[in-house]
Amino acid sequence: MLAGLSGRVIEVGAGHGANFPYYPSTVSEVVAVEPEQYLRERAQAAALTAPVPITVVDGVGGQLPGEDQSFDAGVAALVLCTIPDPHQALGELFRVIRPGGELRFYEHVLAHAKWEARFQRLADATFWPRVAGGCHLARDTEPNIRSAGFEIATCERFPFSPMPLFPPDPMILGTARRP
Repeated sequence: MLAGLSGRVIEVGAGHGANFPYYPSTVSEVVAVEPEQYLRERAQAAALTAPVPITVVDGVGGQLPGEDQSFDAGVAALVLCTIPDPHQALGELFRVIRPGGELRFYEHVLAHAKWEARFQRLADATFWPRVAGGCHLARDTEPNIRSAGFEIATCERFPFSPMPLFPPDPMILGTARRP
């Protein structure tokens, strides 16, 4: 997901910094946004051993730090499902990424199979956000990325299960460009 990135990068919902070791040396700076204090503290510790300079800041996807068009790329990994307003967050990413810049994304998404999509919507309406940190399984992220103004360059869809005996979620992994 991060291969080939360069310049200034903003990562939304950095969590505990799981992506930090994988940033290539062509990245000059990462601004990692994380609203949750516990995770932000872990990310600050992870930033100390990262191969590129990383600044971890308190913030939310709907109000990103940075001037308009001030980043070469943005990263959203397993975060658009938890942000209360993913349309606003994608609009903010569009705002801070320069024209020609990239959005790299890895997200779980709404299933194509009707029975699975129904289960996702039922889970979202009842228990899932409460037990999974605000996560919503039934978000249709690929069209949301397009509606924010990005042009999707690559998008691979595949099933992934985080643990044995757990039903796989449909995932997308890809790159979008800001025109």
